[in-house]
Amino acid sequence: MDNKGSIYFISLGCDKNRVDAEKMSYLLEESGYSITPELYEADAVIINTCGFIASAKEEALDNIYDMVNAKNEGIIKALIVTGCLSERHGVEMMDIIPEIDAVVGIGQNSDIVGIVDRALEGKEHTYSRIPTDLDLEGERLLSTPQHYAFLKIAEGCDNHCTFCAIPGIRGRYRSRKEEDILTEAKELVSYGVRELILVAQDTTSYGKDLVGEHSLAALIHEMSQIEGLWKIRILYAYPEHITDALISEISQNEKVCKYLDIPLQHSSDAVLRRMGRFGSGEENLELINKLKNEIPGITIRSTFIAGFPGETDEQFDELLTFIKRASIDRAGCFAYSAEEGTPAERLKDQLSEDVKQERTEVFYQVQQEITRELQMKKVGSVTEAICDGFDEEKKAFICRSEFDAPEDDLSILVPVDYDLIPGELYDLKITGLDGMDLTAVVID
Repeated sequence: MDNKGSIYFISLGCDKNRVDAEKMSYLLEESGYSITPELYEADAVIINTCGFIASAKEEALDNIYDMVNAKNEGIIKALIVTGCLSERHGVEMMDIIPEIDAVVGIGQNSDIVGIVDRALEGKEHTYSRIPTDLDLEGERLLSTPQHYAFLKIAEGCDNHCTFCAIPGIRGRYRSRKEEDILTEAKELVSYGVRELILVAQDTTSYGKDLVGEHSLAALIHEMSQIEGLWKIRILYAYPEHITDALISEISQNEKVCKYLDIPLQHSSDAVLRRMGRFGSGEENLELINKLKNEIPGITIRSTFIAGFPGETDEQFDELLTFIKRASIDRAGCFAYSAEEGTPAERLKDQLSEDVKQERTEVFYQVQQEITRELQMKKVGSVTEAICDGFDEEKKAFICRSEFDAPEDDLSILVPVDYDLIPGELYDLKITGLDGMDLTAVVID
């Protein structure tokens, strides 16, 4: 097949967005395009954008304007924008930035080949399909190291938190069929993937639209039977959907990471109600304690929002008290961003940017102390870990145990003299800390 040209792909935002980019990359390569890591080799650039919060939109626009400059300088011929920002602001993006040749809505990802063809012919394109037209199946060109991959098990969201634009961008919740997920999981493992990271906007709602009940536990039980698989990791588990069956499966199944990412968002009951979240701060604390009791050694990661409309000093102090009591291993915090079209945008008592940023910084100061204390407790222990590769800046091999997700969490640093192989498993003895990362030596 003749080479139709080269594509430089920029994918921003979450792991779910990355999976979409990998599917589009596969379609382009199958049609005769090549994906290049070098901008100066590219005929066209595709920017797969995030549009979740203000900082993500700013990052997307910065990348778009950088590529506009590349087009104006004659480095590339066409600029195509896909992803969540395209879904939210497609038509106006073309009006504001006329150098964009095509704006692709989420439901049109499977049409990417024809869209790029036309863009390189100088024909403009704006999206016209709905987000639920997004094909849930399809081959992928992995952008991760060979030994791990993100596996999207559902699309969309039905939770309707008042601060979140995702239901409007991605549409209703749609679970993939179990047999399709398992087929893809087996293919990925056959390619050399050893760690499957399950993602969706809400992984714990998996199956409710297919069988009328949450069936994530049954899915991971079946997936764990795949020969050659090291671990299954679960991200984005909503607290109210974590079932006893799921807790039991994580506890009893050695192929499931003793790890859960649970976006809690806040602990004040009043703030949670304004956010449209179920449950209470005390119920969330009880859930965390239950997880720690029934899954010994579990790592819990969460995300929170500081500066939500109407959040008082006392309510923010409640949040700080909560993370101390819960002793969460990893926690991120976003300064609240008023997103267009969301109910929270219309709430009274919007806080100033200064207050939101200050509270975010205070949160991180408290959380860092919690994380450091928990990390120190691991010194002297022995753990199994997978090697992710070598870090030239740190002059050390980067490894992870089941208690840390790739890219977003912490690492275990192993000295260069051990000559580790990426994707291989090693028994490590933890010797200390380097910043927040652990240091270790290999046990023969």
